Amino acid sequence: MSERPAAVMSQTVTPAESPAAPAKAGNRRTFAIISHPDAGKTTLTEKLLLMGGAIHLAGEVKARGERRRARSDWMAIEQKRGISVTTSVMTFGYRDLVFNLLDTPGHEDFSEDTYRTLTAVDSAVMVIDAAKGIEAQTRKLLEVCRLRDVPITTFINKMDREGRDPFELVDEIAETLALDPVPLTWPAGMGGDFAGCYDLLGDRFLPFVATGTGGAGGEGEPLAYGGVEDPELAERLGAERHDALVEAVGLAREACPPFDRQSYNEGHMTPVFFGSALRGFGVRTLLDGLVESAPPPRSQPAEPRAVAPDEKQVTGFVFKVQANMDKNHRDRIAFVRLCSGRFKRGMKLKQIDTGKTLGVNNPIFFFAQDRALAEEAYPGDIIGVPNHGTLRVGDTLSEGEALRFTGIPNFAPEILRRIVLDDPMKAKHLRRALEDLAEEGVTQVFRPISGSDWIVGVVGQLQLDVLATRVTGEYGVKLRVEAAPYATARWVTAKSPAELKRFTDKVGSQCAEDRDGSLVFLARNAWDLGRMRDDWPELQFHATKERHGAAEAA
Repeated sequence: MSERPAAVMSQTVTPAESPAAPAKAGNRRTFAIISHPDAGKTTLTEKLLLMGGAIHLAGEVKARGERRRARSDWMAIEQKRGISVTTSVMTFGYRDLVFNLLDTPGHEDFSEDTYRTLTAVDSAVMVIDAAKGIEAQTRKLLEVCRLRDVPITTFINKMDREGRDPFELVDEIAETLALDPVPLTWPAGMGGDFAGCYDLLGDRFLPFVATGTGGAGGEGEPLAYGGVEDPELAERLGAERHDALVEAVGLAREACPPFDRQSYNEGHMTPVFFGSALRGFGVRTLLDGLVESAPPPRSQPAEPRAVAPDEKQVTGFVFKVQANMDKNHRDRIAFVRLCSGRFKRGMKLKQIDTGKTLGVNNPIFFFAQDRALAEEAYPGDIIGVPNHGTLRVGDTLSEGEALRFTGIPNFAPEILRRIVLDDPMKAKHLRRALEDLAEEGVTQVFRPISGSDWIVGVVGQLQLDVLATRVTGEYGVKLRVEAAPYATARWVTAKSPAELKRFTDKVGSQCAEDRDGSLVFLARNAWDLGRMRDDWPELQFHATKERHGAAEAA
């Protein structure tokens, strides 16, 4: 068994001791975990960190009260509700590789943050509950991955509980997600009868050990056999369970295509692993599978050309901004995905949108809320750049060439609400709070052309709860969220500035500006939006907006 390097939590990380020490982008594996809420995503995250030596004791995800503290969930509202509502980044080492794990929000109300996170990864692990199968949020996230051809590895979780037939689950992946599933392990039993999994590639049996949830237990040492029909395996499992496994493995090998790395890398095929994240079973096998198959950093779409990871000049893009990770310092961190070159602390990079040069003197590596100073980093790595509002989501940083990374849009909100301030003397504090949280993607903020109240737009109700909690807790501002007479928003553009002015003069009571000063139409309902589109044919009403302009009319 190979030695697993531990994550570094020292104040300063030097190249020799950093988890980012290997000097080649090919040593990086940057991936996200996606799932429907409660499928076990946060638990799997903890166990992967445990396997990588980054933590010594996994938290109990289902523990009660103050005992519930998943390492990736650092906000008070996350700890209270037991869900992830923001993206965390965790770096750890395993088998001489550097893994950058992005733990995305599992709740559908935070799909926009999840989408932006998926622009920064090279592959994803899809977690499926064995009892529930593929659920709504899983389908949505898979479609987001498909937009960028992100390779998917599947982990069917909770095999130590009663669930659906494994063949039914595999068939559902093929039929519902249009992926070619290739089981690489197969379960022997389920629930109270669960004995472990058979490794279809290595002809090994991975025995399940019924241990507690707090340690690394759950999977015993792999046992090598001369094939699934080996008499010694039959003796271990018992005749009935062994006969069922032999039949299932035979059917799986006959019905499913062999694993094809190219098809997987193109996003058409998914290797399937079975296990129990809570019990730590199958997690090491999954991680070994990522070592063998998950792609290293890929080329990133940009204008005027794509950027390859082996290019010498440093480039990267901001996919997330997080304020107040450290409440004591009122910090503001831009999460930057490095795309090419060898980054060194202190180097100067150009912010392409403004043309200004930024000295990156205190870049950091992340471990959820913990951090360490990054001396150097490579393509695929995620570094944090402290700044005071200089960097925004979608910004490109470049050592030289004027490139712009693309495909990081904002989406039209589905819920619009009016923000009313309890204390008018704190109007400036409210503005700062709303703009900070809008920059993070918690909400979108619109300032009506006529009227003084802010309008916030969100995808789901939970975002409003997070907004109110954080504005009060982090900025000391009390507010009320009230109903607004609008159902959705669209960004408005036109070839003629005169036509835009005529539009705002006519329907200014339903117009607002976003934080960039772009014109937004606030529609009362779908009919209202359709009528405006018919009445103003020279205008375009956009459902998404790229960092550098509107993207898609809808």
